[in-house]
Amino acid sequence: MQKIIVIVGPTAVGKTDLSIKLAQKFNGEIISGDSMQVYRKLDIGTAKILPNEQQGIPHHLINIKNVNERYSVADFVTDAQTAINEISKRNKLPIIVGGTGFYISALLNGLQLGGDYDFDSQLRTELLDIAEQQGKIALLSRLQKVDSLAAAQIDTANTSRIIRAIEVKEKTGHSILEQTNHVPEIDPYVITLTTERAVLYDRINTRVEQMMTAGLLKEAHWLYDQGGESLPAGKGIGYREFNPYFNGNSTLENAVAEVKKDSRHYAKRQLTWFRNKTKVNGWYDLVAQPAELTKIETDVANWLLTKN
Repeated sequence: MQKIIVIVGPTAVGKTDLSIKLAQKFNGEIISGDSMQVYRKLDIGTAKILPNEQQGIPHHLINIKNVNERYSVADFVTDAQTAINEISKRNKLPIIVGGTGFYISALLNGLQLGGDYDFDSQLRTELLDIAEQQGKIALLSRLQKVDSLAAAQIDTANTSRIIRAIEVKEKTGHSILEQTNHVPEIDPYVITLTTERAVLYDRINTRVEQMMTAGLLKEAHWLYDQGGESLPAGKGIGYREFNPYFNGNSTLENAVAEVKKDSRHYAKRQLTWFRNKTKVNGWYDLVAQPAELTKIETDVANWLLTKN
């Protein structure tokens, strides 16, 4: 099995910096695991690593879509698996870095997200909105109505699994229990970065201020002019909050405050996701203890020596 490193954690916790350091030390290439960094021209609000910051390390799944195009978790699983294979053929170490837990879990769990039918982006968006706004209980209720057998047997702690079960039943008429998951031929080492909650929130607030200084408002207005309120990319944190301001229904101060609030809430959900739904090899706090970088490098080096 192909060994890969996976770096996850909430926003503003140092994932990008760590990915560069590990790629340099272990001859790696980086695959973005962020659902918004796939979009071209959205650089500031997505905290996208810029070419001059990549230090010569190849990056994949960045700037591959226009803002009017949808990019699904199924697309990510397919693209990430392709990138892993290509990087491995070059005798490099694939390093996946990102905070979109749903994407990472789908890849690591080997869920057969493509299925035997055409992917329905409208249904997926509907189900993701339910998960985001109403929570897992609402999803379970829907699954119970369409496939009570699956609701009783699948891992209902896994939100992506619930969503997949609903999709399969509603689009094919068959239960997901009739399908076989494809387990990817990968051996992941999952590094989760975290830090004390108050410190993290301060870092998020500071990052938003830095984004504003760097030109986030101009970038958000460009997206708004493209029809941002109805575009797939327009639903992202750091962009959607400015729509009321552009519409004349809010102040800029309130819009920035909303970006900070939504970012903090998202970070909390990210931490919950990685704590409950991802098998983690190690938790590290590089904000409070930068010296833990040495421990991470040692842990990774030892893991690379182990047989699959």
